[in-house]
Amino acid sequence: MRVILQRVKKASVTVNKKRISKIDNGLLLLVAFTINDTIKDIDYIINKIINLRIFDDSNGVMNLSLLDVSGSILSISQFTLYADTKKGRRPSYDASLNNKDAKNLYDIFNKKLIDTNLEIKFGIFGAEMEINLINDGPVTIIIDSKDVGRNKDDTK
Repeated sequence: MRVILQRVKKASVTVNKKRISKIDNGLLLLVAFTINDTIKDIDYIINKIINLRIFDDSNGVMNLSLLDVSGSILSISQFTLYADTKKGRRPSYDASLNNKDAKNLYDIFNKKLIDTNLEIKFGIFGAEMEINLINDGPVTIIIDSKDVGRNKDDTK
């Protein structure tokens, strides 16, 4: 599982020229799944997302988490995060999980986000979406569940 998160002042998603979701002060998540992803990957990613200390404290130091600032999340499915561009000029998406299984995991991911009691908004899985955002910082971070275990202590 791979997520690109962007700290935002505002973000919204539009489908068919209609704005369907909007947040202020929080994180825009672009979310993708690959073969062999499980609930364990989802739990790891959610723990990282809500606990990363990437919001400024009163001294302007990134020392607060999304939970600390009661931020919002806008979750957008984005299978192209697994594009392979090593060969040729047309990306391969073979590493992206098939549509049915990816939707199932995306729905589970969003349900688990809702369980955090933060404000959670969504795009529409598989839809052509227009995303508008004001990136705050800018702060943009890539989290990959396959990175688990590379660091001695994942909690600090």
